[in-house]
This record gives sequence, structure tokens and C-alpha cells, in this order.
Amino acid sequence: MGSVRLSFTAALLLYIASAGGAAAQKEWTASPVDATSLPSEIASETRLKVLDGLPDGLVAAHAGKGDIVSAWYGAPTTRYGHSILGDAVEAGELIVKSAKGRTFSLVLPPSEVFEDRYPRLADLDGDGTVEVVAIRSSLSFGASVAVYGLRKGTVMELASTPFIGRANRWLNIAGIARFRGRRGREIAYVQTPHIGGTLFLYAFEQGRLTKIGSLGGFSNHFIGSREMRLSAVADIDGDGRMELALPSANRHRLRITGFGKSGPAYRAGVDLPAAIDKAIAVGSRPDDALYRWA
Repeated sequence: MGSVRLSFTAALLLYIASAGGAAAQKEWTASPVDATSLPSEIASETRLKVLDGLPDGLVAAHAGKGDIVSAWYGAPTTRYGHSILGDAVEAGELIVKSAKGRTFSLVLPPSEVFEDRYPRLADLDGDGTVEVVAIRSSLSFGASVAVYGLRKGTVMELASTPFIGRANRWLNIAGIARFRGRRGREIAYVQTPHIGGTLFLYAFEQGRLTKIGSLGGFSNHFIGSREMRLSAVADIDGDGRMELALPSANRHRLRITGFGKSGPAYRAGVDLPAAIDKAIAVGSRPDDALYRWA
């Protein structure tokens, strides 16, 4: 049977008691946990801070094989006054480090910024090369998901979703994983998480991003917060495909979402006594020292 264990002074810990828990029941239970009894890594950020780049920016690292081992943002700019992450400083440059130790960068045009704290690294299509996933915003048309790669010594844009369509409209990436159980990894994100968010699932296939499906009623951020990890990825029902734990639109309910051929589908949920505003982590037992971040 699945359960959710909760500590608002640290983070939300999604405790998977046994495989098949989410499949066996639609409603779970929430219980408060003393924050001092939980590992500190639930709430603390383990990624390295960028020393010369975006203030409060973090370095993304890729531990597996591939052509890119790390990436971060540079060229701080105030040309976009949205301030959704708590300040007016965004990034104008993406920097990547190759497996051979060389650094390469891509500079955005003046009409765009990276409205993000850190890139995400993953082999999206399973071809052995690493893609960089970023939140890129147009000063006129809002945010989009952009995928970049290292090609012949140059950082290139490989694909992107459409911009939302108007300025000061944002999205937050919720997870990148094998949600459909296939070779590659899909990108899940919540569009407009502050004004009635919609969960989208996209796959990077044949060099382009293809929309798999969408589902309404989510949020994974609150305005002004630096915390972008209000989501968690885990195989909750033991079927070999990853599920996504996300807050509801008002953040008072945790929703467990699975993914099939037609996109996201509700699997289970739990009501919470207060709005989620901290990182969500997943463990296989209460004393598990290993947690997976979305």
C-alpha cells in the first residue's frame, strides 16, 4: 500500500512502501514527519553553484557516457523584467563542458533570455549523445522548452516547443525520464503553473520535439520562489515506466500521474493540510539514504 509522508519544514517525502501501491488504490494518506528525522539532502541543493555566471545559478552534471559532462548559464542580464524566480536577473548565455574538458557556449539574441536557474542534461533520444534542456523565454512571447546539443564543436539549438504566446508567461520543467518506457526520455513540464497550469509531455524524436499529450490542473512553482523542484519522478506502480508526482493547481493536493500512448493520465492522489512549497523527494523506505530528484 502506498503512502505519503510529509514535513513542511524540510520537504515533501514521497515514501513508496511497496511496488504496486499506487495501482492498488486511488487515494493515499498524508502524515506529518519531524523534519529533524529526515536526511538533509531532501531539502538541500546538491548541485554546485556557478562561480562566474548567473547569480544563484547551478551547474548541471551528466555522470553517464556522452559528449557533454556539465552545463550552466552565464551572461547575466536584466533585459526581461518578469522576475518570476525572485529577482530581475536572467541569463543570456548557455555554457557546456565536453567530455574532453573543452567549454563551448551559445549566446541568445537580445530578444530572448534563459528564464531558468540550471540546464538539464539527458540523452533524450537514446543515441549516445547528451542533449541540454533549457527554459528559454522571449521578451514578447513568453517561455518555451529548448533543446540544445554539441555538434562539430558548436552548441546548436536542436528543437523547441512553441513560445506560450505572450510576455510574462512561464513554464517549469517537472521531470525528464522514461515515462513511456521507451529507449529515450521524455520531457514533462507545467505551463503557466501560477494561473491554472497544464502538464505537457514531449518526446525528442528524429531531431524534433513531438507533443505526446497534456493534462490540466497542476502547479510546480509559486511566484518569487527559487525552488524549482516541486516534483518527483519514480516508478510508483512497478510497471517499468516512470510516474510523476506533482502538486495540484492550488498545491494542496499531490497528484500522481502516469503516461501512456495518449499522454498523461491520473493514477492516484492525496490531500495535504497546506500548500506544497518545498522540494519533493522519493525514497523506497523511511530510512533510505538515497533520494531521486526530478
